Amino acid sequence: MSCFTDSLWLRKSIETCLVNIENSSITSVNGDLSIDQVEKAIKKACVTKGWRATIKSPGHITATLNVRSHVAIVDIDYNPQSFSITYKDSTNLKYDGENIHRSYNNWIVYLERAINSQLLMY
Repeated sequence: MSCFTDSLWLRKSIETCLVNIENSSITSVNGDLSIDQVEKAIKKACVTKGWRATIKSPGHITATLNVRSHVAIVDIDYNPQSFSITYKDSTNLKYDGENIHRSYNNWIVYLERAINSQLLMY
């Protein structure tokens, strides 16, 4: 079923359209941040929300969240100006290439908010 068909079905379903965060602007109280400061803020935000962050390369983190029998894995790409959170893989979240368990999107929004909060501390 398409993300945009049968809205009544979508409201009753535990599945919803997958949402990625793309190029979220980085704001800091003290001006421009270094890539190291952005990395530290993202890692700290991941920890506060229960994600395990693994640095893959400068500007790229893979984060994993385990909740009961559910696993979500995302790529977080970042630079001093912006960051993106993109779906990578999951277990028991009913991802079908378009739709995913609605909790996934909540977890991503909470992670984005946590990252923005950490970035404001620099």
